Amino acid sequence: MTRGDGAPVLLVPGFMAGDLSLNLMGRWLSRIGYTPCRSGIVANIDCTGRAVTRLERQLATFADRHGHPASVVGHSRGGTMARILAVRRPDLVECVIALGSPLTDQLAVHPVVRAQAETVALLGSLGVPGFFSRGCWSGGCCGIAKEQLTGPFPEGVGFTSVYSRSDGVVAWRACLDPAARHVEVASSHIGMAVNAEVYRVVAETLARRRDVAAAPGGALTAAAA
Repeated sequence: MTRGDGAPVLLVPGFMAGDLSLNLMGRWLSRIGYTPCRSGIVANIDCTGRAVTRLERQLATFADRHGHPASVVGHSRGGTMARILAVRRPDLVECVIALGSPLTDQLAVHPVVRAQAETVALLGSLGVPGFFSRGCWSGGCCGIAKEQLTGPFPEGVGFTSVYSRSDGVVAWRACLDPAARHVEVASSHIGMAVNAEVYRVVAETLARRRDVAAAPGGALTAAAA
């Protein structure tokens, strides 16, 4: 496995999860020579627009501290935020690696997870601070973020989407953003944060991050990545 060069890697957790869920990945990245950076998220349930704005500030701090754009690895909802970050600030993002992320349809998830999201949205609409609201889904609250999630991806920024047909939470086809390089693995959804096959794909992608922008939509298996 090619060792890293100390470059920063921002880790963004999934829906309802926090930085703790990616602790193992962070320790592993440090061992192989990268500098993992935490998102500061305790539970990823805030309004997308607000959350990404905070991440953008974090990203700018990390890039300035290291004198180098950061790679962004996002799990599940974190991967959708990583894509938005890259569109907003391509000068600060070297590559995006989305793990089991519903990039083309954020609601293409298991009914139980959909119900959890609807509960969070209800509480947010009732004024509970730090929760996204129904307006984030159907109103104008996150309109710009939605456009950045589905719009053109910046040239020169690598983009890899890792998906699994046995995900169990996110419908795997929703991970197939046409702007991304697609890599299939065998993993459960939660398991992507600790899966050895996923880690190998992450390491290989980071190692070749400067030319990771392969042919958009290229469907690769993990063995060929």
